[in-house]
Amino acid sequence: MPPVIRWIVFLGVVGLGAAWFLSRPDHISEADIVGLSGDAQAGEAVFWAAGCASCHSREDAQAEERLVLAGGQAFPSDFGTFRAPNISSDPTHGIGDWTLAQFLTALQNGVSPDGQQYYPAFPYTAYRLADRQDLADLFAFMQTLPASDTPSLPHDVGFPFNIRRTVGLWNQMFLHDDFAVTFPLSDDAPQGRYLAEALGHCAECHTPRNALGALDRSRWMHGAPNPSGRGTIPALTPDQLGWARQEIAAYLNDGFTPEFDTAGGHMRSVIQNLSHLTEADRLAIASYLLALPPMSGRP
Repeated sequence: MPPVIRWIVFLGVVGLGAAWFLSRPDHISEADIVGLSGDAQAGEAVFWAAGCASCHSREDAQAEERLVLAGGQAFPSDFGTFRAPNISSDPTHGIGDWTLAQFLTALQNGVSPDGQQYYPAFPYTAYRLADRQDLADLFAFMQTLPASDTPSLPHDVGFPFNIRRTVGLWNQMFLHDDFAVTFPLSDDAPQGRYLAEALGHCAECHTPRNALGALDRSRWMHGAPNPSGRGTIPALTPDQLGWARQEIAAYLNDGFTPEFDTAGGHMRSVIQNLSHLTEADRLAIASYLLALPPMSGRP
């Protein structure tokens, strides 16, 4: 074998080894959470703020049906169609036999109990910023919800995106440990930032993405194409929204805009979630949105 070929093979093996190492699953261990336990009553508020029912219950579910987290909703994207899995308390088809450490690993590192990388269609990129006590409370509450034996449906994702290990490399490039909005915030806006960025993951829909599907933080909340292919999702910066603080909070409660229009599409489900929060929390989200820098133009 010519020397140049040997070097090419050697560098290829080294590169593959480095990629394998960098893409390894990162688990949260029991030792990392010693003494952490959840409160189911506190977890109910986290459940609604985190929007679990919007993706994991039946698309047209109402009232108590939204607590049956059997999954199945489909979410189209440029990389394929992702389907929300069963995350009910069923021990076989849901997460009923998970430990708290496994739950936190899934929500904050995007890794399943068996070491498989989750696709970032699941917003672990946002939940990574959540307080672990809040997530422990969420886990305790979810264990009280109805079990469903509905099997999770597979994603429809083609090559090379169906190679889960590559998501580990994506995480190395795009997984953040800080909020997108880092400038000083006053009054209740920091609480609004936590609710909007860490739990509510508003940017998942309202921020454009780069070619690899990561949120473009330089255009935070600037609006984005609708993954369904129908229209666009609006910007939430104050210059584009044009609503007062009380008007934003009222919309997050009942879905009625100041122009007497109503929330449509997936936002209807989001409103159902946020209506469970306190008025102070909805006002805090409004304060955060009004603190965002204005955008110079739509994407």
